[in-house]
This record gives sequence, structure tokens and C-alpha cells, in this order.
Amino acid sequence: MPRFPLIFAMLAAMLVLELAPQGWGMQVAAAWADDHDDDDDDDDDAQPRRRPAPQQAPRVRAPAPPPAFAANEILVRGLAQPDIEALRAQGFQPLRRATLSSGETLIRLRKPRHMTMAEARAAVRARETGGSADFNHFYRPEQGPACRGIDCPARQMIAWPAGTASCGTAPRIGMVDTGINASHPVFADSRLHVHRIGEGRNVDPSGQIHGTSVAALLVGQADSRSPGLVPGAELIAVDAFHLAGKDERADAFDLIEALDYLGAAKVGIINLSLAGPHNAALARQVRLLDGAGIVMVAAAGNGGPGAKPAYPAAYEPVIAVTAVDRREQVYRRAGRGKHIDFAAPGVDIWTAASVSGARTKTGTSFAAPFVTAAAALLMQSQPGIAPDMLRVRLQAAARDLGSKGHDDVFGHGLVIPANPCMAVAAP
Repeated sequence: MPRFPLIFAMLAAMLVLELAPQGWGMQVAAAWADDHDDDDDDDDDAQPRRRPAPQQAPRVRAPAPPPAFAANEILVRGLAQPDIEALRAQGFQPLRRATLSSGETLIRLRKPRHMTMAEARAAVRARETGGSADFNHFYRPEQGPACRGIDCPARQMIAWPAGTASCGTAPRIGMVDTGINASHPVFADSRLHVHRIGEGRNVDPSGQIHGTSVAALLVGQADSRSPGLVPGAELIAVDAFHLAGKDERADAFDLIEALDYLGAAKVGIINLSLAGPHNAALARQVRLLDGAGIVMVAAAGNGGPGAKPAYPAAYEPVIAVTAVDRREQVYRRAGRGKHIDFAAPGVDIWTAASVSGARTKTGTSFAAPFVTAAAALLMQSQPGIAPDMLRVRLQAAARDLGSKGHDDVFGHGLVIPANPCMAVAAP
């Protein structure tokens, strides 16, 4: 090749680089480098590689809500044998039967596969004696999240009277709850009796945390670390709960059996620190107990201000209790509604732990015993008082909170107990 053309070509290239904008050579090098990466694909038409999108953190799914009722089961009271046989012919299968103290039968039926739950309930209700049929609903302890803190001045907040055991005779108190650690030191001298529903059934027993705490609030030994509100009272506690995985619950069948047991035991008042949906068979049991003159007190529930009314608190004969803190502010998770009757301390409440010792607890579960105990003191000072009159007396003594008069948040206000010793001493 002649030397002059080669020299001219080199000079021309140098001139181009000299005249090019600063950094142009670097841009060409970079473009080459990218193009070289694409060559690895052995595809002349391949598009430049894109950077992978940044990985997003996996979404954490909220846990599924626990079931509201037992799958495939219908509960009915007073179903006559001919109707049972007719339902058998339709594919229903009796699972369990109990005879209540009144002589009325309570039966659980497994529905046919081809029927929905609503269809199965309607089919049973269509029978002459099946009008009370309903789902076998679940009820759960109304315990809020564990709280941290030291002993809370709940008693001083409502001027709870001390030393009332010697002034009259306290009524026999009943409660339906989870299991109870009856050997806890707090119950050393207490008149506590524990009865378990369905003993021997193939279910995991309930825990003892919730029931122990509620029972200790009522009848804990007076000189223990967790003294009860009415330590001298006799308490008949019925464990109607069981564990299904991590879900601690009582179905309507067992809850009705528990209430029937307490009615037969002649209790004067029943504490129900639990909540669930409306159930026709349960509603009938509540009416029967009310007709027998038994006072029922229940937790309003911890579903929050927008939740539907919780039962049994929302049944008319039952006294529904919400929870407030030491500033008399309503517990943020407490249920609300026209059925709320009273407020009581229920935030940072000092009570027994399940194994030994004590700790603070929060929830409408722990407010209900304050009203149960206040009712017990009133019954102690006025034996034979009718449930309607007892409610009137509690309303008259309550300290109004929130809007003037009864409201959906605090009911008639903060419960203020009567002192039976003062009542006895009065002329």
C-alpha cells in the first residue's frame, strides 16, 4: 500500500478527534461496551439488557378471621323425636344430645352435604318443634392485648369498699369462662368450684390464663397479691371452652349447657367475660335464667367502636359492661351501642396470672367482674332483690360519663358499688 494515503488517513483521524466535543470518545467507548455485552447473546437483533426491577418485600397477609360457627352443624332445642326422624330421612345426622335441667333436649345435627348452612337451618326450623334452630356459634374470651405496667388503682377509682365479707351473706356467683388454675395461691382459702363441660371429649382443653384472671378478680384471697372484689363469696366456675389450634372458643351448645348448669346450681348472678354472635337457642337460655331471677353480666366485647353488638351482652336481660381507663376514658377497642349499661375499670387491671403471681390485664373481660361484684354487694345488702330493681339501683348510683344521661359509649356511666356494711348499719 502507498505510504502517502496511509499518512493522510491518520492525519484525518487525528483532526476529527481534535475537533470533536470533549468527552465524545468516552461516549463511544461506553456505547461499545454496552454493545459488547449484548454480543454475549449471539443475536445481532437482541435488545439491550434491562436492569431487573427491584424486588418488593413480600406482602404479609392478614391472618384469616377465626370461624364464627361450627362447620356443618345446626343446633336446636326441644326437637321432638318424630322431627328428628324426619330430619334423618333428609340426611341430617344427630351428633350430640343433652338433656337440660328443665327436661328440654338440646341437640347438635350434622347437615346433609348438598345443603348450605342457611338451607339446613331453614329445613330444621320448618319442622314443628325446630323453631329454635340456629348455627352452633362460637364465643371467645373478651381479653384485650396484654398491657405493661404496675398495680393499677382501679378500686380507688370507683371507691370500692373494703372489709364487706362480714356484712351480710354474699350471693353464690357463677361464671362461664376458660379453665382455671384452682391450685393458684390466690385461691388458697377461696370457695371456688370448677366444673368442666364435656369432660372426656376428644378436644384440646382450654388454657387457664383468662379464667384464672377473671376468677381472681372476683374471689381472690383477700391478703394475696391479687385480692378479689368479693373474696368471701362462693364461686362456681364452668369451663365451657376448648382449643382449636390457637383459637380458644366455646360453641353455643357448650355455652348453653354451662348456663343451664349454673341455673341448676342456684347461683344468684353470672359473670360472662366472653362474646360472640346472636344465637336463637342461646337467647332462649338467657330468657329462662332471667325468668328465674338470675342476674347476668357480660363483657361488651373488644371489636372496636364500629363493631356490631356482641352477645350475650346485647341481649336485653343481660347487663352489658364496657371498659374505661383510670382517666375515665373508654377503652379504644370496646364495643359500643344502645345496649351498653355501665362502664367499669378495664385497662391495666392487676389480677392473677395463670401459674403464679399477678400481672396487669386489659379488656372488657376485666371490666365485667367489677359490675358483677357491685351487683353481688347490692344483693348482699338486699337479699331477694329482683333483677330489674337491682339494675335500677346500679343506674341510680352510677357516675355519669360522656353525654348527659345514657349514651352508646358509657351506658349509664361508671359503676359505683354500694357498701353493704353501711346499708346494714343504717336505721
